Amino acid sequence: MPLVAPFPPSATLLATAPVEGLARAIQLSLAPVFLLAGVSGLLGVFTNRLARIIERARVLQDQRRDAPIATGRQVCRELQIQKRRMELVMAAIQCCTVTVLLVAIVVSMVFLSAVARLDLALIVVPLFVAAMLFLMVAVLLFLGEMQVAADQLRRRF
Repeated sequence: MPLVAPFPPSATLLATAPVEGLARAIQLSLAPVFLLAGVSGLLGVFTNRLARIIERARVLQDQRRDAPIATGRQVCRELQIQKRRMELVMAAIQCCTVTVLLVAIVVSMVFLSAVARLDLALIVVPLFVAAMLFLMVAVLLFLGEMQVAADQLRRRF
């Protein structure tokens, strides 16, 4: 015979159970939200980079219009490099945008899973892995753009 008799569940314990489930859902969803903040920062860097590339291309187009033929060819080559850089940054922005979308879906699924007490791991895990893959591709594309920019700068010296 046990020394302590079990207490029947009180009304306050039953009332706090849904609140605890909600608190747990928020806790589980919080880490991916920080990831969203980081990826948003990357998107800011990428869009600023894109704006600088576009501005440089506009300056080069003005130079090409007013330049002699020999200088115009050099400007055309530089414009082709700017175009390649723009393509790389745009692809990185697209991959980051897909990452944000996938992480947002993961947050929704984790929240839904915790609140509804469903096991959605078979959905959440592949989505999160896909998000990380898109993020890696975005960073590699950005690295490629930085390499093209560095090579362009080295040719000037």
